[in-house]
Amino acid sequence: MADVNRGNRPLSPHLQIYRLPMTARLSILFRITGVGMTLGALLVTWRLIAGAVSPEASATADAVLTSGLGNLVMLGSLWALMFHACNGVRHLVWDAGFGFDLATAEKSNMIVVGASVVLTLLVVLIIR
Repeated sequence: MADVNRGNRPLSPHLQIYRLPMTARLSILFRITGVGMTLGALLVTWRLIAGAVSPEASATADAVLTSGLGNLVMLGSLWALMFHACNGVRHLVWDAGFGFDLATAEKSNMIVVGASVVLTLLVVLIIR
């Protein structure tokens, strides 16, 4: 019966209506990439251990990691590492007390995303 006394007041914003600011979305993505990098680390570890175990195990790991899906997962892991590093640098700047005003925070959002993509592409070009 609480709705009877509600009048014309709007509903509270929820995730279907309210759009999170870019800084909040990057904060969530920072946490997701931190967890996601574990997958890449496990795959690299598997590849290294397989190389030490036997040529057959090494060939199997190599086949999985160089497949289309394997390349995509490793590329995603590389981007996650670069994003995590770039956002970590931004957090160091924030820890020093700089960049909290809205305009600077918005610029640093775009710098973090852009730098992570550019660094990922540079690493891919270097290792190819």
